[in-house]
Amino acid sequence: MAERVLTTRELNRALLARQLLLERARLTIPKALERIGGIQAQYAPSMYIGLWSRLAGFQRDALTRALERRSVIQATLMRSTIHLVSRADYWPLTAAVRASRTAWWERVHKTADPKEMRAAAEELRRFLAAGPRRSKEIEAHLGRERALGVYAYVDLVRVPPSGTWEQRRADLYGLAEDWVGSDDAVPDTGLELLIRRYLAGFGPAYRTDVADFAGVPIGQVRPVLERMTLRRFRDEQGKELLDLPRAPLPGAETPTPPRFLPVWDATLLVHARRTQILPEEYRPRVFNTKTPHSVNTFLIDGQVAGTWRFENGKVKLDAFDGVLRKARRDLDDEAKRLAAFHS
Repeated sequence: MAERVLTTRELNRALLARQLLLERARLTIPKALERIGGIQAQYAPSMYIGLWSRLAGFQRDALTRALERRSVIQATLMRSTIHLVSRADYWPLTAAVRASRTAWWERVHKTADPKEMRAAAEELRRFLAAGPRRSKEIEAHLGRERALGVYAYVDLVRVPPSGTWEQRRADLYGLAEDWVGSDDAVPDTGLELLIRRYLAGFGPAYRTDVADFAGVPIGQVRPVLERMTLRRFRDEQGKELLDLPRAPLPGAETPTPPRFLPVWDATLLVHARRTQILPEEYRPRVFNTKTPHSVNTFLIDGQVAGTWRFENGKVKLDAFDGVLRKARRDLDDEAKRLAAFHS
């Protein structure tokens, strides 16, 4: 039987549905994070705004409480970047990416001595045994050069109140085994969970997209994909797309509400390029040498249509092209709700 061909617009609607951007969901924060594959969180408010756009009735203090109660964890994970994930997902995802995280650091820092860095990691473990420490304390203890690379060799979490809406600098670190609990995850099993989380949140996808999102070599991803039970589709160019059984595939003409995305939102990164949620003509206006972290954006009809900023108590909009009158009314209403969320 010929494999079904999915249009770009169908892939766009699939992404929006799975990222909870077609309709706000009524889920707990940990369950929402598991559904969407976590949230990238280099800038603390991004995870709050990202969840506000995805969850019905979301309040800022709910996420801060979840961090304090340790039901969600903020740590360096996929692609060696900071992510917010559920507590249940933390150790499996860490096991999946740990070796790649260390290998990436050693490739980039060829003059560093891995043996010396592993010794620094053990020294840091002893230093943190009494509890979390600020990054400046860690640097003073280990020395600047060793402190910069030690995070690739030891599993650490960002501990609240740092890395929250109220205290945005995420500079308080603790040992993951102290904050989360003991590590009993297996790398191969963890990688399969990571793949499932990615396809559930971003699929259908190319094999290379899975690897790009995880920050894991395709050679490690491929055998795990081969043993999984997956659906197979084709895109309009005939390239194979992989997906989980029974994952949602809304129709191409499914209506989409306006949505606001924060900086670092993973839907805009290259691993989701096939969905055209960020039209290629606008990519240089969102990612460039001045804004490698992207900018705040808003969606109209499932695609980035402009940028936004919060200023003087209001959300100010900068549309890339003309916005239809009806869409503008809905967008302005959503902007007022976002301004109220900021206040």
